[in-house]
Amino acid sequence: MTTSDSAEKKPFWLLIEEKILDLDPQGLSGENLEASIQRIAGELDNAGHKVSHHGGNMLQLRWSMDAAHKVGRPLMKDFNTAIAALTLEDVADPYSATEKLIADIGKTWPEINKAERRPDVIRIVEQTRLDLLITKAKGLPDDNGIRFLIEQKVAPEVITRALDITTEELEQVNTAIKKERAERERVATLLEAVADKSGEEKVKHLIANDVSEKLILEMAKVDRNAIDAAKQSMEAEQMEKQRLAEEAAARKKAEAAGPAIEDIPPDKMLEYIESIREILEFSDQEKEIRVMCEQSSIPKCLVDITVSEPDKLDQLEKEATG
Repeated sequence: MTTSDSAEKKPFWLLIEEKILDLDPQGLSGENLEASIQRIAGELDNAGHKVSHHGGNMLQLRWSMDAAHKVGRPLMKDFNTAIAALTLEDVADPYSATEKLIADIGKTWPEINKAERRPDVIRIVEQTRLDLLITKAKGLPDDNGIRFLIEQKVAPEVITRALDITTEELEQVNTAIKKERAERERVATLLEAVADKSGEEKVKHLIANDVSEKLILEMAKVDRNAIDAAKQSMEAEQMEKQRLAEEAAARKKAEAAGPAIEDIPPDKMLEYIESIREILEFSDQEKEIRVMCEQSSIPKCLVDITVSEPDKLDQLEKEATG
């Protein structure tokens, strides 16, 4: 049910009861009763309601006045007191609240039990619920009041008017709520994937997938210590992964560089030098030489000598020949 504060024309019985409520205390006394009836009838006539010359309406007014005279106070005094005492918890279900309200007031005022009055009482209870929701929303910080009324399915136009916000501001909150719901669905899917894992593994999985700590605490049902422990474990794992990666990179670099000069056998030295001389016939540009030497798997130590001290190749060749 969408809560709305759309105004409706007051029912005739309620207009009568409100007029009776406005009377001075002496207006219900026996000697003033008829004068009060005529006064209310005239006021209702002036407001466009046929009473003075309408038998049925006049009878309804007299019955209501007689009941108030008998009890010694207006029905609306008890009714308004009961309405004012309602809390949000009381009106969570307006229909149940209406049943209880009518039952309680009906002990003194049997006419409230009339079937035609029940829909009117329900509307009053629903409006009371809306007023209570708005009061609570106004007391909440930031955009929590807007979120609260949206959650309670209050009509958008009521929210903007009650909280004095623009339609754009309301839409921004609605958009944020949609994103949050989508994120919750994503986190729920992530948790399903690690349902059989330990609590720490679940937390690590969520952290790795950029889930906020707030949602981890709520949806993984863990405490702050679990998050701190998971982070420390992940940091240790990351450091170890980085160490292994650096070692692998160093090995790869060493493999790419090839053996040191002193570790190259004479026959391989002669083979490399021969390949280098062929390359030098094609180019004397360092960049091109290095590329071709790399393609020919020539050790880096020999490549460096080739581009910096090419004459040293003759010496190396002589030493390898023996």
